[in-house]
Amino acid sequence: MLLLSSDQKRYLVTLRRGHVLHTHLGVYAHDDMIGRDLGDVVYSRLNHPALLMEPSLHDLMTHLKRVTQIIYPKDAAWLVHRLNLHAGSRVIEAGTGSGGLTTALAWAVAPQGRVYSYEARPDIHGMARTSLERVGLLPFVQLHLRAIDKGFDEKDVDAVFLDVRDPWRHLPAVTGVLRRSGFFASLLPTTNQVSDLLIGLEANGFVDVTVEELLLRAYKPVPERLRPEDSMIAHTGYLIAARYVGALEEPGRWQVKERQRFRARMQFQERIAQEAQASANEKDEPGRKYPRLPLPG
Repeated sequence: MLLLSSDQKRYLVTLRRGHVLHTHLGVYAHDDMIGRDLGDVVYSRLNHPALLMEPSLHDLMTHLKRVTQIIYPKDAAWLVHRLNLHAGSRVIEAGTGSGGLTTALAWAVAPQGRVYSYEARPDIHGMARTSLERVGLLPFVQLHLRAIDKGFDEKDVDAVFLDVRDPWRHLPAVTGVLRRSGFFASLLPTTNQVSDLLIGLEANGFVDVTVEELLLRAYKPVPERLRPEDSMIAHTGYLIAARYVGALEEPGRWQVKERQRFRARMQFQERIAQEAQASANEKDEPGRKYPRLPLPG
């Protein structure tokens, strides 16, 4: 249940008989909320009102207990879209982290689908399990407590998301479990990591590659004075997406036009350099490097 106070504070509450919620506006008794309809007003013991609301996915993600940096909801929504997830999809995630994206993935694939999430650290793994259980999404997630250096247990999944430092190292393992025409995505903080991943994607049979970032700016919802908020959620990471097709006879044909033009330019420059070197080698004969001059008489 989501409790929305009159000063726009939001509290995610799992209702239990006899429990209370302590806030800066006073104590709200769970017993006063149990059995009430969504949209009803309840009051604290200091007589401050609050609305009972259904929590959104955004609420579930932003109220997770964090032991690592969570993926922002704006990026999570993009990833669900790029990974083409829907009820019944099977998706691998590595690593689990605080479970923010895991929550979004499970929300998208439930109730028939499944999220297979890998995390190497026991403390983070346990925290994510608790968070997913709290929001009721654990039945749709299979958590693995181990690194992905030795690959994945699943086969023929619809999508794979890697939130690891060096995703390019794990692409051979990804191609072993991702179905053909399946969806891949990753999130990376720096451009040099993105470049390494792009090289790896080309070498491992991925096409339809995109690199994007999302900037989210909120506005103050005041009809008489509509203007942007004083701060915004700007760069949070580079979002890379691709499709897996396997080996192709002419892989360069399926690269984006900018990549094809760049490769053609590099090949042309290399050919010019080779021709210039060959011409220089022909002139570089032993002895005099200049033609004989005619002698007088």
